[in-house]
Amino acid sequence: MIILGINSYHPDSSAALVADGKLIAAVEEERFVRVKHFAGFPAESIKYCLKEAGLSIKDVDYIAIPRKPCARIFKKMIYGLKIPKLAKKRAAGWRKTFDVKTELSRALDTGVKDIRAKIIKVEHHRAHLASSFFVSGFDDAFLLSMDALGDFASTMWGLGRGNKIKVLQEIDFPHSLGLYYTAVTQYLGFTNFGDEYKIMGLSSHGEPSFEDEFKNILKIKNNGFEIGLGYFLHHKKYISMDFEGGYPRVDTIFSPYLEKRLGRRRLAGEPLEKRHKDIAASLQKRLEEVILHILGSNKTKTSNLCLAGGVAFNCAANGKIFDEGLFKNIFVPPAAGDAGLAIGAAFYLLNNVKNKPREFIMNHACWGPGFKGDEIERAFEKNKGEFIKTGCVVEKIEDEGLLCEKLARYIADGKIAGWFQGRMEFGPRALGNRSILADPRRPEMKDILNNRIKHRESFRPFAPSILEENLNEFFDTAQPSPFMNSVYKVKNGKRDIIPAVIHVDGTARVQTVNKDSNRRYWKLINAFKRVAGVPALLNTSFNDNEPIICRPEEAMDCFLRTRMDILALENYLIRK
Repeated sequence: MIILGINSYHPDSSAALVADGKLIAAVEEERFVRVKHFAGFPAESIKYCLKEAGLSIKDVDYIAIPRKPCARIFKKMIYGLKIPKLAKKRAAGWRKTFDVKTELSRALDTGVKDIRAKIIKVEHHRAHLASSFFVSGFDDAFLLSMDALGDFASTMWGLGRGNKIKVLQEIDFPHSLGLYYTAVTQYLGFTNFGDEYKIMGLSSHGEPSFEDEFKNILKIKNNGFEIGLGYFLHHKKYISMDFEGGYPRVDTIFSPYLEKRLGRRRLAGEPLEKRHKDIAASLQKRLEEVILHILGSNKTKTSNLCLAGGVAFNCAANGKIFDEGLFKNIFVPPAAGDAGLAIGAAFYLLNNVKNKPREFIMNHACWGPGFKGDEIERAFEKNKGEFIKTGCVVEKIEDEGLLCEKLARYIADGKIAGWFQGRMEFGPRALGNRSILADPRRPEMKDILNNRIKHRESFRPFAPSILEENLNEFFDTAQPSPFMNSVYKVKNGKRDIIPAVIHVDGTARVQTVNKDSNRRYWKLINAFKRVAGVPALLNTSFNDNEPIICRPEEAMDCFLRTRMDILALENYLIRK
Protein backbone atom coordinates (compact mmCIF):
# COMPACT_ATOMS: atom_id res chain seq x y z
CA MET A 1 0.00 0.00 0.00
CA ILE A 2 1.42 3.37 -1.08
CA ILE A 3 0.15 6.47 0.75
CA LEU A 4 1.08 10.06 -0.05
CA GLY A 5 0.40 12.51 2.79
CA ILE A 6 0.01 16.16 1.81
CA ASN A 7 -0.25 19.23 4.04
CA SER A 8 -1.21 22.06 1.67
CA TYR A 9 -2.48 25.63 1.83
CA HIS A 10 -1.47 25.69 5.46
CA PRO A 11 1.75 26.93 7.12
CA ASP A 12 4.72 24.59 6.77
CA SER A 13 3.23 22.81 3.77
CA SER A 14 4.82 19.40 3.31
CA ALA A 15 4.59 15.94 1.84
CA ALA A 16 5.39 12.46 3.09
CA LEU A 17 5.34 9.05 1.44
CA VAL A 18 4.62 5.79 3.27
CA ALA A 19 5.16 2.51 1.42
CA ASP A 20 4.27 -0.89 2.83
CA GLY A 21 3.98 0.46 6.35
CA LYS A 22 7.25 2.41 6.45
CA LEU A 23 8.10 6.07 5.99
CA ILE A 24 10.25 6.57 2.90
CA ALA A 25 10.49 10.35 2.62
CA ALA A 26 9.17 13.55 4.22
CA VAL A 27 10.07 17.17 3.53
CA GLU A 28 8.79 20.75 3.89
CA GLU A 29 8.16 22.83 0.79
CA GLU A 30 10.04 25.79 2.27
CA ARG A 31 13.34 23.95 1.71
CA PHE A 32 12.80 23.96 -2.06
CA VAL A 33 11.10 27.32 -2.65
CA ARG A 34 13.25 29.10 0.02
CA VAL A 35 10.32 30.85 1.71
CA LYS A 36 10.03 30.28 5.47
CA HIS A 37 6.88 28.45 6.60
CA PHE A 38 5.66 28.30 2.98
CA ALA A 39 1.89 27.90 2.98
CA GLY A 40 0.98 26.93 -0.59
CA PHE A 41 0.82 23.64 -2.44
CA PRO A 42 3.89 21.41 -1.79
CA ALA A 43 4.58 20.56 -5.44
CA GLU A 44 8.35 20.13 -5.10
CA SER A 45 7.99 18.12 -1.90
CA ILE A 46 5.63 15.70 -3.64
CA LYS A 47 8.03 15.33 -6.57
CA TYR A 48 10.89 14.61 -4.19
CA CYS A 49 8.95 12.00 -2.19
CA LEU A 50 7.93 10.13 -5.33
CA LYS A 51 11.49 10.27 -6.70
CA GLU A 52 13.01 9.06 -3.42
CA ALA A 53 10.61 6.10 -3.43
CA GLY A 54 11.23 5.37 -7.11
CA LEU A 55 7.53 5.75 -7.85
CA SER A 56 5.20 7.80 -10.01
CA ILE A 57 1.86 9.25 -8.98
CA LYS A 58 0.22 6.35 -10.85
CA ASP A 59 1.63 3.99 -8.20
CA VAL A 60 0.01 5.80 -5.27
CA ASP A 61 -3.02 4.06 -3.76
CA TYR A 62 -4.18 6.78 -1.34
CA ILE A 63 -3.65 10.49 -0.81
CA ALA A 64 -4.15 11.49 2.82
CA ILE A 65 -5.11 15.10 3.52
CA PRO A 66 -5.05 16.40 7.14
CA ARG A 67 -8.20 18.47 6.82
CA LYS A 68 -11.83 17.45 7.21
CA PRO A 69 -14.29 20.23 6.32
CA CYS A 70 -17.28 18.43 7.81
CA ALA A 71 -15.69 18.26 11.28
CA ARG A 72 -17.55 20.44 13.83
CA ILE A 73 -19.75 21.70 11.03
CA PHE A 74 -22.44 23.19 13.29
CA LYS A 75 -19.94 25.29 15.24
CA LYS A 76 -18.45 26.44 11.94
CA MET A 77 -21.92 27.45 10.76
CA ILE A 78 -22.59 29.43 13.94
CA TYR A 79 -19.37 31.40 13.61
CA GLY A 80 -19.93 31.69 9.87
CA LEU A 81 -23.15 33.58 10.57
CA LYS A 82 -21.41 35.70 13.18
CA ILE A 83 -18.32 36.42 11.04
CA PRO A 84 -19.30 35.97 7.36
CA LYS A 85 -15.82 36.78 6.02
CA LEU A 86 -14.40 33.95 8.12
CA ALA A 87 -16.84 31.51 6.56
CA LYS A 88 -15.99 32.72 3.07
CA LYS A 89 -12.23 32.30 3.58
CA ARG A 90 -12.65 28.88 5.18
CA ALA A 91 -14.85 27.71 2.31
CA ALA A 92 -12.22 28.80 -0.21
CA GLY A 93 -9.60 26.76 1.63
CA TRP A 94 -11.86 23.71 1.76
CA ARG A 95 -12.49 23.88 -1.98
CA LYS A 96 -8.76 23.60 -2.60
CA THR A 97 -8.61 20.37 -0.62
CA PHE A 98 -11.31 18.92 -2.86
CA ASP A 99 -9.32 19.93 -5.93
CA VAL A 100 -6.05 18.26 -4.95
CA LYS A 101 -5.97 16.03 -8.05
CA THR A 102 -6.07 19.07 -10.30
CA GLU A 103 -3.20 20.65 -8.37
CA LEU A 104 -1.25 17.39 -8.57
CA SER A 105 -1.79 17.06 -12.30
CA ARG A 106 -0.41 20.58 -12.81
CA ALA A 107 2.58 19.98 -10.55
CA LEU A 108 3.46 16.62 -12.07
CA ASP A 109 2.50 17.49 -15.65
CA THR A 110 0.13 14.57 -15.96
CA GLY A 111 -3.55 14.06 -16.58
CA VAL A 112 -6.06 14.00 -13.74
CA LYS A 113 -7.18 10.56 -14.94
CA ASP A 114 -3.65 9.26 -14.38
CA ILE A 115 -4.06 9.88 -10.65
CA ARG A 116 -5.96 6.78 -9.54
CA ALA A 117 -5.34 7.30 -5.82
CA LYS A 118 -8.33 7.66 -3.54
CA ILE A 119 -8.33 10.85 -1.46
CA ILE A 120 -8.95 10.37 2.25
CA LYS A 121 -9.44 13.34 4.60
CA VAL A 122 -8.21 13.05 8.18
CA GLU A 123 -9.27 15.51 10.88
CA HIS A 124 -6.45 17.93 11.76
CA HIS A 125 -5.78 16.97 15.37
CA ARG A 126 -6.22 13.24 14.77
CA ALA A 127 -3.44 13.62 12.19
CA HIS A 128 -1.32 15.40 14.82
CA LEU A 129 -1.92 12.62 17.35
CA ALA A 130 -1.08 9.99 14.73
CA SER A 131 2.12 11.81 13.71
CA SER A 132 3.46 11.19 17.19
CA PHE A 133 1.91 7.95 18.48
CA PHE A 134 2.06 5.71 15.41
CA VAL A 135 5.80 6.35 14.96
CA SER A 136 6.75 6.42 18.66
CA GLY A 137 7.30 2.73 19.26
CA PHE A 138 5.01 2.86 22.33
CA ASP A 139 2.41 0.11 22.65
CA ASP A 140 0.15 2.54 24.47
CA ALA A 141 0.34 6.23 25.39
CA PHE A 142 -1.60 9.28 26.50
CA LEU A 143 -1.82 11.57 23.47
CA LEU A 144 -2.04 15.36 23.48
CA SER A 145 -2.21 17.72 20.50
CA MET A 146 -2.10 21.50 21.04
CA ASP A 147 -1.87 24.27 18.46
CA ALA A 148 -3.63 27.43 17.26
CA LEU A 149 -6.48 26.01 15.24
CA GLY A 150 -7.25 23.16 12.87
CA ASP A 151 -10.68 22.03 11.68
CA PHE A 152 -12.10 24.44 14.27
CA ALA A 153 -10.41 22.75 17.23
CA SER A 154 -7.27 23.78 19.09
CA THR A 155 -6.60 20.91 21.47
CA MET A 156 -7.32 17.20 21.55
CA TRP A 157 -6.26 14.40 23.81
CA GLY A 158 -6.83 10.71 23.89
CA LEU A 159 -5.41 7.24 24.30
CA GLY A 160 -3.32 5.38 21.79
CA ARG A 161 -3.23 1.61 22.03
CA GLY A 162 -1.90 -0.73 19.36
CA ASN A 163 -3.00 0.61 16.00
CA LYS A 164 -5.94 2.65 17.30
CA ILE A 165 -6.45 6.15 18.67
CA LYS A 166 -9.37 6.88 20.97
CA VAL A 167 -10.19 10.57 21.38
CA LEU A 168 -11.16 11.41 24.95
CA GLN A 169 -11.70 15.16 24.84
CA GLU A 170 -11.19 18.22 22.66
CA ILE A 171 -11.29 21.99 23.04
CA ASP A 172 -12.76 23.95 20.17
CA PHE A 173 -12.54 27.47 18.74
CA PRO A 174 -12.21 30.15 20.07
CA HIS A 175 -10.27 28.74 23.04
CA SER A 176 -6.70 27.99 22.03
CA LEU A 177 -3.27 27.68 23.66
CA GLY A 178 -1.63 28.44 20.34
CA LEU A 179 -3.61 31.65 19.74
CA TYR A 180 -3.01 32.63 23.39
CA TYR A 181 0.74 32.39 22.91
CA THR A 182 0.69 34.02 19.46
CA ALA A 183 -1.36 36.98 20.68
CA VAL A 184 1.06 37.83 23.48
CA THR A 185 4.00 37.23 21.14
CA GLN A 186 2.52 39.89 18.84
CA TYR A 187 1.92 42.20 21.80
CA LEU A 188 5.61 41.91 22.70
CA GLY A 189 6.62 43.14 19.25
CA PHE A 190 7.41 39.85 17.50
CA THR A 191 4.93 39.81 14.66
CA ASN A 192 6.44 37.41 12.12
CA PHE A 193 4.76 34.05 11.72
CA GLY A 194 6.47 31.49 13.95
CA ASP A 195 8.09 33.97 16.38
CA GLU A 196 6.65 32.23 19.46
CA TYR A 197 9.89 30.31 20.11
CA LYS A 198 11.66 33.65 20.62
CA ILE A 199 9.33 34.50 23.49
CA MET A 200 9.98 31.10 25.04
CA GLY A 201 13.68 32.05 25.12
CA LEU A 202 12.93 35.54 26.41
CA SER A 203 10.77 34.18 29.26
CA SER A 204 13.80 32.90 31.18
CA HIS A 205 15.11 36.46 31.46
CA GLY A 206 12.07 37.67 33.43
CA GLU A 207 10.02 36.99 36.54
CA PRO A 208 6.32 35.99 36.38
CA SER A 209 5.19 39.19 38.10
CA PHE A 210 2.04 39.35 35.93
CA GLU A 211 0.87 35.85 36.82
CA ASP A 212 -2.36 37.04 38.47
CA GLU A 213 -3.40 38.79 35.26
CA PHE A 214 -2.48 35.77 33.19
CA LYS A 215 -4.77 33.60 35.30
CA ASN A 216 -7.58 35.68 33.79
CA ILE A 217 -6.12 35.56 30.28
CA LEU A 218 -5.83 31.75 30.39
CA LYS A 219 -8.13 29.95 32.83
CA ILE A 220 -8.08 26.38 34.09
CA LYS A 221 -11.48 24.74 33.71
CA ASN A 222 -12.25 21.20 34.92
CA ASN A 223 -9.59 19.10 33.17
CA GLY A 224 -9.10 21.64 30.40
CA PHE A 225 -8.90 25.40 29.89
CA GLU A 226 -10.50 28.45 28.33
CA ILE A 227 -9.13 31.85 27.38
CA GLY A 228 -10.48 35.16 28.67
CA LEU A 229 -12.18 36.26 25.47
CA GLY A 230 -12.05 39.95 26.35
CA TYR A 231 -8.29 39.91 25.78
CA PHE A 232 -8.64 38.64 22.19
CA LEU A 233 -10.26 39.58 18.87
CA HIS A 234 -10.42 36.35 16.86
CA HIS A 235 -13.82 35.28 18.21
CA LYS A 236 -15.66 38.46 17.22
CA LYS A 237 -14.07 39.74 14.01
CA TYR A 238 -12.31 38.33 11.00
CA ILE A 239 -8.56 37.90 11.63
CA SER A 240 -6.74 37.58 8.33
CA MET A 241 -4.66 34.44 8.15
CA ASP A 242 -3.05 34.45 4.73
CA PHE A 243 -2.26 30.81 3.95
CA GLU A 244 -2.90 30.96 0.20
CA GLY A 245 0.74 30.62 -0.78
CA GLY A 246 4.12 32.06 0.08
CA TYR A 247 4.94 33.39 3.53
CA PRO A 248 2.00 33.03 5.97
CA ARG A 249 0.77 36.16 7.73
CA VAL A 250 -1.57 36.59 10.68
CA ASP A 251 -3.26 39.86 11.71
CA THR A 252 -3.31 41.15 15.27
CA ILE A 253 -5.11 38.76 17.60
CA PHE A 254 -4.99 40.60 20.95
CA SER A 255 -7.60 43.23 21.87
CA PRO A 256 -7.20 46.79 23.23
CA TYR A 257 -8.22 45.38 26.62
CA LEU A 258 -4.95 43.40 26.77
CA GLU A 259 -3.05 46.66 26.34
CA LYS A 260 -5.22 48.32 28.97
CA ARG A 261 -4.30 45.60 31.46
CA LEU A 262 -0.62 45.07 30.56
CA GLY A 263 0.36 48.49 29.21
CA ARG A 264 1.19 49.75 25.74
CA ARG A 265 2.29 47.10 23.28
CA ARG A 266 5.96 46.96 22.35
CA LEU A 267 6.64 47.86 18.75
CA ALA A 268 9.19 45.89 16.75
CA GLY A 269 12.66 47.35 17.24
CA GLU A 270 11.90 49.06 20.54
CA PRO A 271 14.10 48.14 23.52
CA LEU A 272 13.08 45.13 25.57
CA GLU A 273 12.27 46.38 29.06
CA LYS A 274 12.02 44.40 32.27
CA ARG A 275 8.22 44.62 31.95
CA HIS A 276 8.35 42.81 28.59
CA LYS A 277 10.55 40.06 29.99
CA ASP A 278 8.24 39.63 32.98
CA ILE A 279 5.20 39.39 30.69
CA ALA A 280 6.99 36.70 28.69
CA ALA A 281 7.81 34.83 31.91
CA SER A 282 4.17 35.08 33.06
CA LEU A 283 2.91 33.89 29.67
CA GLN A 284 5.21 30.88 29.76
CA LYS A 285 4.47 29.97 33.38
CA ARG A 286 0.72 29.98 32.78
CA LEU A 287 1.08 27.83 29.66
CA GLU A 288 3.07 25.30 31.67
CA GLU A 289 0.50 25.27 34.46
CA VAL A 290 -2.34 24.56 32.03
CA ILE A 291 -0.45 21.79 30.20
CA LEU A 292 0.49 20.14 33.49
CA HIS A 293 -3.15 20.43 34.62
CA ILE A 294 -4.36 18.62 31.48
CA LEU A 295 -1.72 15.92 31.87
CA GLY A 296 -2.37 15.61 35.60
CA SER A 297 -6.03 14.95 34.87
CA ASN A 298 -5.06 11.95 32.75
CA LYS A 299 -6.77 8.79 34.03
CA THR A 300 -5.46 6.37 31.41
CA LYS A 301 -2.77 4.93 33.71
CA THR A 302 -0.17 4.72 30.96
CA SER A 303 3.41 5.76 31.65
CA ASN A 304 3.97 6.98 28.08
CA LEU A 305 3.14 10.37 26.60
CA CYS A 306 3.05 11.52 22.96
CA LEU A 307 2.87 15.23 22.18
CA ALA A 308 2.15 16.98 18.88
CA GLY A 309 0.91 20.28 17.48
CA GLY A 310 2.83 23.55 17.38
CA VAL A 311 2.68 24.03 21.16
CA ALA A 312 4.64 20.77 21.52
CA PHE A 313 7.68 22.72 20.27
CA ASN A 314 7.68 24.58 23.59
CA CYS A 315 10.79 22.88 24.92
CA ALA A 316 10.62 24.62 28.29
CA ALA A 317 7.12 23.25 28.94
CA ASN A 318 8.24 19.79 27.82
CA GLY A 319 11.08 19.96 30.32
CA LYS A 320 8.63 20.76 33.09
CA ILE A 321 6.74 17.55 32.29
CA PHE A 322 9.93 15.62 33.03
CA ASP A 323 10.44 17.58 36.25
CA GLU A 324 6.93 16.69 37.44
CA GLY A 325 7.47 12.99 36.78
CA LEU A 326 3.99 12.54 35.33
CA PHE A 327 5.23 10.12 32.66
CA LYS A 328 8.17 7.77 32.39
CA ASN A 329 8.62 8.15 28.64
CA ILE A 330 7.81 11.11 26.38
CA PHE A 331 7.90 11.19 22.58
CA VAL A 332 7.76 14.41 20.57
CA PRO A 333 8.35 13.94 16.82
CA PRO A 334 10.88 16.15 15.01
CA ALA A 335 8.08 17.84 13.02
CA ALA A 336 5.52 18.18 15.81
CA GLY A 337 3.94 21.18 14.08
CA ASP A 338 1.93 21.36 10.91
CA ALA A 339 4.64 19.94 8.64
CA GLY A 340 4.18 16.67 10.52
CA LEU A 341 0.52 16.52 9.49
CA ALA A 342 1.59 14.92 6.20
CA ILE A 343 3.10 11.99 8.13
CA GLY A 344 0.23 11.89 10.61
CA ALA A 345 -2.49 11.76 7.96
CA ALA A 346 -0.70 8.94 6.15
CA PHE A 347 -0.20 6.79 9.26
CA TYR A 348 -3.70 7.51 10.59
CA LEU A 349 -5.06 6.15 7.33
CA LEU A 350 -2.69 3.18 7.35
CA ASN A 351 -3.06 2.10 10.98
CA ASN A 352 -6.29 3.51 12.37
CA VAL A 353 -8.49 3.37 9.25
CA LYS A 354 -7.04 0.47 7.25
CA ASN A 355 -6.23 -1.46 10.43
CA LYS A 356 -2.72 -2.36 9.28
CA PRO A 357 -0.21 -3.36 11.98
CA ARG A 358 2.40 -0.82 13.04
CA GLU A 359 5.79 -1.57 11.49
CA PHE A 360 7.69 1.72 11.73
CA ILE A 361 9.53 3.55 14.54
CA MET A 362 10.97 7.01 13.95
CA ASN A 363 14.45 6.97 15.52
CA HIS A 364 15.90 9.72 13.35
CA ALA A 365 14.69 12.80 11.47
CA CYS A 366 16.61 12.48 8.20
CA TRP A 367 13.86 11.95 5.62
CA GLY A 368 14.74 14.71 3.16
CA PRO A 369 17.03 14.93 0.13
CA GLY A 370 20.60 13.65 0.20
CA PHE A 371 23.28 14.40 -2.40
CA LYS A 372 26.20 12.26 -3.52
CA GLY A 373 28.76 11.84 -6.31
CA ASP A 374 28.01 13.81 -9.45
CA GLU A 375 25.62 16.19 -7.68
CA ILE A 376 28.38 17.29 -5.29
CA GLU A 377 30.89 17.60 -8.12
CA ARG A 378 28.51 19.79 -10.15
CA ALA A 379 28.03 22.05 -7.14
CA PHE A 380 31.80 22.38 -6.80
CA GLU A 381 32.15 23.32 -10.46
CA LYS A 382 29.56 26.09 -10.04
CA ASN A 383 31.48 27.61 -7.11
CA LYS A 384 35.01 26.80 -8.22
CA GLY A 385 35.70 30.39 -9.26
CA GLU A 386 34.56 31.77 -5.90
CA PHE A 387 36.69 29.25 -4.00
CA ILE A 388 39.76 30.32 -5.98
CA LYS A 389 38.89 34.02 -5.63
CA THR A 390 38.55 33.79 -1.83
CA GLY A 391 41.62 31.58 -1.38
CA CYS A 392 39.76 28.54 -0.09
CA VAL A 393 41.62 25.28 0.44
CA VAL A 394 39.63 22.25 -0.74
CA GLU A 395 40.54 18.81 0.58
CA LYS A 396 38.80 15.52 -0.17
CA ILE A 397 39.03 12.97 2.66
CA GLU A 398 37.58 9.53 1.98
CA ASP A 399 38.39 8.19 5.46
CA GLU A 400 35.41 9.06 7.68
CA GLY A 401 37.41 8.84 10.90
CA LEU A 402 40.12 11.15 9.58
CA LEU A 403 37.53 13.66 8.34
CA CYS A 404 35.90 13.81 11.78
CA GLU A 405 39.27 14.01 13.57
CA LYS A 406 40.45 16.95 11.43
CA LEU A 407 37.19 18.86 11.77
CA ALA A 408 37.05 18.24 15.53
CA ARG A 409 40.50 19.82 15.88
CA TYR A 410 39.45 22.86 13.86
CA ILE A 411 36.37 23.32 16.05
CA ALA A 412 38.45 22.90 19.20
CA ASP A 413 40.70 25.69 17.89
CA GLY A 414 37.71 28.03 17.82
CA LYS A 415 36.68 27.64 14.18
CA ILE A 416 33.02 27.75 13.10
CA ALA A 417 32.10 24.83 10.85
CA GLY A 418 29.28 24.15 8.43
CA TRP A 419 28.29 20.47 8.46
CA PHE A 420 26.42 19.09 5.44
CA GLN A 421 25.97 15.33 5.52
CA GLY A 422 23.47 12.73 4.29
CA ARG A 423 19.74 13.33 4.01
CA MET A 424 18.21 16.56 5.26
CA GLU A 425 16.24 16.62 8.50
CA PHE A 426 12.44 16.84 8.58
CA GLY A 427 11.20 19.54 10.93
CA PRO A 428 12.57 22.90 12.11
CA ARG A 429 15.64 21.59 13.97
CA ALA A 430 19.08 20.96 12.51
CA LEU A 431 20.01 17.63 14.07
CA GLY A 432 23.43 16.88 12.67
CA ASN A 433 22.98 16.78 8.91
CA ARG A 434 22.45 20.48 8.08
CA SER A 435 24.17 22.15 11.04
CA ILE A 436 26.59 24.90 11.98
CA LEU A 437 28.89 23.63 14.72
CA ALA A 438 31.15 25.33 17.25
CA ASP A 439 33.01 24.78 20.53
CA PRO A 440 30.58 24.83 23.51
CA ARG A 441 33.44 25.46 25.97
CA ARG A 442 33.91 29.05 24.80
CA PRO A 443 31.53 31.51 26.53
CA GLU A 444 32.14 34.09 23.81
CA MET A 445 31.02 31.73 21.05
CA LYS A 446 27.35 32.78 21.26
CA ASP A 447 28.21 36.39 20.43
CA ILE A 448 30.71 35.34 17.76
CA LEU A 449 28.09 33.23 16.00
CA ASN A 450 25.51 36.00 16.13
CA ASN A 451 27.93 38.65 14.88
CA ARG A 452 29.40 36.57 12.08
CA ILE A 453 26.55 34.36 10.85
CA LYS A 454 23.23 34.03 12.64
CA HIS A 455 22.30 37.66 13.50
CA ARG A 456 19.82 36.55 16.15
CA GLU A 457 18.44 38.33 19.20
CA SER A 458 20.94 38.22 22.06
CA PHE A 459 18.50 36.57 24.47
CA ARG A 460 18.11 33.44 22.34
CA PRO A 461 20.31 30.51 23.40
CA PHE A 462 22.17 28.01 21.25
CA ALA A 463 21.78 24.27 21.82
CA PRO A 464 24.12 21.37 22.52
CA SER A 465 24.37 18.05 20.72
CA ILE A 466 25.71 15.49 23.19
CA LEU A 467 26.58 11.82 22.89
CA GLU A 468 23.60 9.89 24.22
CA GLU A 469 25.78 7.80 26.53
CA ASN A 470 27.13 10.95 28.21
CA LEU A 471 23.79 12.69 28.74
CA ASN A 472 23.46 11.91 32.44
CA GLU A 473 26.98 13.17 33.15
CA PHE A 474 25.96 16.71 32.18
CA PHE A 475 22.18 16.88 32.72
CA ASP A 476 19.71 15.98 35.45
CA THR A 477 17.98 13.37 33.32
CA ALA A 478 18.78 10.16 31.48
CA GLN A 479 15.84 10.46 29.03
CA PRO A 480 17.24 10.73 25.47
CA SER A 481 16.14 13.75 23.42
CA PRO A 482 17.06 12.90 19.80
CA PHE A 483 14.92 15.66 18.27
CA MET A 484 15.95 18.57 20.52
CA ASN A 485 12.42 19.07 21.84
CA SER A 486 13.05 19.31 25.61
CA VAL A 487 14.92 21.59 27.98
CA TYR A 488 16.99 19.90 30.68
CA LYS A 489 18.79 21.31 33.71
CA VAL A 490 22.57 21.31 33.47
CA LYS A 491 24.34 19.80 36.47
CA ASN A 492 26.05 22.38 38.67
CA GLY A 493 29.51 20.91 38.19
CA LYS A 494 29.21 21.04 34.39
CA ARG A 495 27.95 24.57 33.78
CA ASP A 496 31.42 26.05 33.50
CA ILE A 497 32.44 23.37 30.99
CA ILE A 498 29.84 24.13 28.28
CA PRO A 499 28.87 27.80 28.92
CA ALA A 500 28.11 28.61 25.25
CA VAL A 501 25.02 26.36 25.24
CA ILE A 502 23.55 27.13 28.66
CA HIS A 503 20.59 29.48 29.04
CA VAL A 504 20.38 32.09 31.81
CA ASP A 505 18.26 29.74 33.94
CA GLY A 506 20.88 26.98 33.91
CA THR A 507 19.11 24.84 31.31
CA ALA A 508 19.82 23.75 27.73
CA ARG A 509 17.71 22.54 24.81
CA VAL A 510 19.42 19.19 24.36
CA GLN A 511 19.87 16.89 21.39
CA THR A 512 21.18 13.44 22.20
CA VAL A 513 23.10 11.71 19.42
CA ASN A 514 22.89 7.96 19.05
CA LYS A 515 25.68 6.00 17.34
CA ASP A 516 23.25 3.83 15.38
CA SER A 517 20.87 6.54 14.16
CA ASN A 518 23.48 9.09 13.00
CA ARG A 519 26.88 7.39 12.82
CA ARG A 520 28.93 10.16 11.23
CA TYR A 521 27.67 12.92 13.51
CA TRP A 522 28.28 10.66 16.52
CA LYS A 523 31.84 10.06 15.26
CA LEU A 524 32.47 13.79 14.96
CA ILE A 525 31.29 14.52 18.51
CA ASN A 526 33.27 11.53 19.78
CA ALA A 527 36.35 12.89 18.00
CA PHE A 528 35.78 16.26 19.69
CA LYS A 529 35.50 14.41 22.99
CA ARG A 530 38.97 12.91 22.42
CA VAL A 531 40.43 16.25 21.35
CA ALA A 532 38.74 18.60 23.85
CA GLY A 533 37.54 16.29 26.62
CA VAL A 534 33.87 17.31 26.12
CA PRO A 535 31.30 14.95 24.50
CA ALA A 536 29.21 17.77 23.05
CA LEU A 537 29.15 20.41 20.32
CA LEU A 538 27.24 23.65 19.93
CA ASN A 539 24.72 22.92 17.16
CA THR A 540 22.62 25.47 15.32
CA SER A 541 20.81 25.33 12.00
CA PHE A 542 22.75 25.78 8.76
CA ASN A 543 21.14 29.02 7.54
CA ASP A 544 21.23 32.80 7.84
CA ASN A 545 17.69 34.22 8.18
CA GLU A 546 16.35 31.77 5.60
CA PRO A 547 15.00 28.20 5.60
CA ILE A 548 17.59 25.60 6.57
CA ILE A 549 19.76 24.85 3.55
CA CYS A 550 18.82 21.82 1.49
CA ARG A 551 21.18 21.54 -1.50
CA PRO A 552 25.00 21.58 -1.65
CA GLU A 553 24.89 24.79 -3.71
CA GLU A 554 23.04 26.50 -0.84
CA ALA A 555 25.59 25.23 1.67
CA MET A 556 28.44 26.65 -0.41
CA ASP A 557 26.65 29.96 -0.90
CA CYS A 558 25.98 30.35 2.85
CA PHE A 559 29.59 29.41 3.60
CA LEU A 560 30.96 31.98 1.14
CA ARG A 561 28.70 34.90 2.09
CA THR A 562 29.09 34.53 5.86
CA ARG A 563 32.14 34.49 8.11
CA MET A 564 32.08 30.73 8.54
CA ASP A 565 35.60 29.24 8.72
CA ILE A 566 35.22 25.75 7.33
CA LEU A 567 32.67 23.61 5.51
CA ALA A 568 32.43 19.83 5.78
CA LEU A 569 30.43 18.89 2.69
CA GLU A 570 30.14 15.10 2.62
CA ASN A 571 33.80 14.00 2.16
CA TYR A 572 35.14 17.48 1.41
CA LEU A 573 36.68 19.99 3.80
CA ILE A 574 36.67 23.54 2.45
CA ARG A 575 38.69 26.04 4.48
CA LYS A 576 38.88 29.79 4.06
